[in-house]
Amino acid sequence: MNDEIVAPLELADTWATRARGMLWRRTLPPALLIRPCNSVHGAGMTVALDVALLDARGTVLEILLLRPWRVTRPRRGAVAVLEAPQGSFDSWGLTTGDVLRVRDETSGSTT
Repeated sequence: MNDEIVAPLELADTWATRARGMLWRRTLPPALLIRPCNSVHGAGMTVALDVALLDARGTVLEILLLRPWRVTRPRRGAVAVLEAPQGSFDSWGLTTGDVLRVRDETSGSTT
């Protein structure tokens, strides 16, 4: 990914924001990072999502297509999940083994 910014994202890091995820949205955000998390479900969803399971360093362990009403299996070593509308990962060139970094635009810090 060569340190390029590929999409703005929302962070779901509280119980409430993790529980909501991508549900009940008129339009989906470009990306949603859910942490801590090692699996997700598509219950209540009407569209498929690209899903990347990430380790503590941000390394993409696995990429999946989550269809509505399906569930991903918990992945050992995964601590976060990146969700995006179907096709986003292909357009970004995201692949297994890539390392993602989240940049906080308000502070300029990177995690």
